Amino acid sequence: MDTFDAGAGSILRQPKAVWATAGASVVAFMGIGLVDPILPSIAQGLHATAGQVSLLFTSYFLITALAMLLTGFVSSRVGGRKTLLLGLAFVVVFAALAGTSGSVGQLVGFRAGWGLGNALFVSTALAVIVGAAAGGSAAAILLYESALGLGMACGPLLGAVLGNISWRYPFFGTATLMAIGFLCIAAFLKEQPKPARRTSLLDPIRALGHGGLASAAVSAFFYNYTFFTVLAFTPFVLNMTPYRAGAVFFAWGLLLAAFSVIVAPRMQKRFGSLKVLGASLVLLAADVLVLGYGDHTTAVVCTVLSGAFIGVNNTVYTELALGVSDSPRPVASAGYNFVRWFAAAAAPYCAPRIEEWTDLHMPFVVAAVTALLGALVVVVRRSALTDEAAEPAPRHATEDGVGVFAN
Repeated sequence: MDTFDAGAGSILRQPKAVWATAGASVVAFMGIGLVDPILPSIAQGLHATAGQVSLLFTSYFLITALAMLLTGFVSSRVGGRKTLLLGLAFVVVFAALAGTSGSVGQLVGFRAGWGLGNALFVSTALAVIVGAAAGGSAAAILLYESALGLGMACGPLLGAVLGNISWRYPFFGTATLMAIGFLCIAAFLKEQPKPARRTSLLDPIRALGHGGLASAAVSAFFYNYTFFTVLAFTPFVLNMTPYRAGAVFFAWGLLLAAFSVIVAPRMQKRFGSLKVLGASLVLLAADVLVLGYGDHTTAVVCTVLSGAFIGVNNTVYTELALGVSDSPRPVASAGYNFVRWFAAAAAPYCAPRIEEWTDLHMPFVVAAVTALLGALVVVVRRSALTDEAAEPAPRHATEDGVGVFAN
């Protein structure tokens, strides 16, 4: 797949502006899994239940979903550079405030502000990297995907190292790193050309009128519920020290990165996007079901293994969303992400409550069912998805300035 076959030289020989944006992207993606290994510590430190602490994810992703309607509106008016800086400023402020929280309610609220900042930043970063990169869009996209994978892998590790001292330190650490990213982007990134057409708040909603895009979004909604059951609920099931939990999710993140950037494109080229996606969703369903009913060692292995399936799914879904409709890619991706991130908000809220009402196994049964529902949508709606899925080479974002809270 040509998009991922760019030579190492072209990827590494990039302007300072690209490295500054990519480095900040790593930290931004770290923020997603940062709290994973310290969730039990936060619950203990703030005298909160697992259900209350899981709202850290719910508030974060609920605001992220709603912000998808806002990011294109903002960036098409003030430009990519100012949108990045605005997002980074929000993250710095709210991550630092999160570290000072005296109650779980305060922490949940500060994570919501953090989610707004992260949405503004991450949804714009790919467009900025593509616009400023040397070596063409293929090298830029691979660099962005690598930043995403590295951030998802290193977030739990940083959370574990700093969280072993205090659960507050990972939040202060993130604020510091993002402040450095703010200074680097302010110093090295010049303003990018604004899109020829301004995006309205309702454009992403209108884009979902396309059957293929709506199908991809609904399938991704079910999949994201499974994804974030693993990410937000499993730490309580594993019940490990921050260091050990961090190591588990670091390995999980490495698999996610490798399968997203390296394995998924090759599988798509050989078997086609829909077959790869359907099979990966079924395997993910089986994996989380075994995770829920296995012993502790089995749960650890299945948690790590889920990263492989999640990496494949992330890549295929993003490419479907970018290429299946005739809407401009920034608009299509915003509509797609608007739908799917609601599941990321729902899963951390629902999983602990399902456990309270039933038992420890049932949240994973529900997660397995939602993965299968995602696969079912792909099968039933395959004709609507065929235009993009039939093409071996994915139609990634290029000069039209896509903003994707990708993967």
